[in-house]
Amino acid sequence: MNSNSATLFAFFEFSRTVASTYSAGVVLFAIGLLAAKRDVAEARGLDKIVALGNLCFAAPLGVFAAEHFSAAKGISQLVPKFMPWPLFWTYFVGVALLAASLSIATRIQVHWSGLGIGIMMFIFVSTMDIPGTLANLHNRIIWALLARELSFGCGGLVLAAGVSDGWSPSFRSALYTFGRVVIGVAAVFYGVEHFLHPTNVPGVPLEKFMPDWIPARMLISYITGVFLVVGGGFILLGQKVRMAATYLGSWIFLVVFTVYAAILIASMFDPSTDVKVEGVNYFFDTLLYAGTILAVAQTAPHAD
Repeated sequence: MNSNSATLFAFFEFSRTVASTYSAGVVLFAIGLLAAKRDVAEARGLDKIVALGNLCFAAPLGVFAAEHFSAAKGISQLVPKFMPWPLFWTYFVGVALLAASLSIATRIQVHWSGLGIGIMMFIFVSTMDIPGTLANLHNRIIWALLARELSFGCGGLVLAAGVSDGWSPSFRSALYTFGRVVIGVAAVFYGVEHFLHPTNVPGVPLEKFMPDWIPARMLISYITGVFLVVGGGFILLGQKVRMAATYLGSWIFLVVFTVYAAILIASMFDPSTDVKVEGVNYFFDTLLYAGTILAVAQTAPHAD
C-alpha cells in the first residue's frame, strides 16, 4: 500500500467515538444555525458573530455528550473515587450535556440550561479541578484547565442571565456580574500565558503546540495574547464590556475556524484514533470558549 492509499484509508477509518462526535457536531451546528438565522440576518458587522454565540456554546456540549456515550468506560475513570457508580454518572452527565446543548441551541428554557451547566461545571471544579490544582501548584496546564472549567461554567451563568423572562432582575444581575468577573480574570491569565509560552495553541493555552506548518504561528499567538489581556481587562473592570467581548469573542471564533479547523482536518488523515479525538476536542473546546466570551457580548447591557 503506497503512502497516498494509506492516507486515504486513515481518513475513512473512524472509531465509534470519532464518528459520534463528528455527527453530533454537524447536527448541532445545523440546529444552531437554523435557530440563529434571523438574528444573524438582522445583525451588522461583528454582531453577526455575536448572534452565533448560542451555537458556539451549544455545539461543543453536544459533541462532549456524544463522547460520554461512545467512550463511557474511559471517561468513567475520571469520576472521583469517592463517588459510587462511575459509569452511571458518566452517562448521566452525557444526558445532561445533550439536553443543555439542545436547549441552548434552540434558545428554549436557556435560563434553566445555562444555570444547570454553570452548576455542573462548578461541581467538576470543586471535586476534580481544585484538588488536582492543589496537588500540582506549579503546573501551569492544571491552572489553565481550572480557568477553562470556571470560564465554561460562568458562560452558562451569563447565558442564563441574558434571558429577560427568566430569573428575577437582581438574580440575573448577580449571575452576569459574577460570570463577567471570572471570565475576565481567566482571559487576562490566558493572555499572559500567550506571551510566556507563544508556541502553544492559541485561545486556551494547553499543552499542545501549534504545528510548524501553520504560517505566522508566533504572530497568531501574540495577537491572541493582546486580545485576551486587553479584552479580558475591560470585561473584568466592567468597562466597554460589550465591545471588548465582541472583539475578543470574534477573534477566538476566527482562530477556531482557521487554526483549529486546520488541525482538525489534519487529524482526520492520521491513522491514530487518539489523534482524531484530540483534534475534535481541541476544536470544540476552543469553540466553547469563543461561545463563553460571545455570551458576555450578548448579555452585556448596551450601556457597557
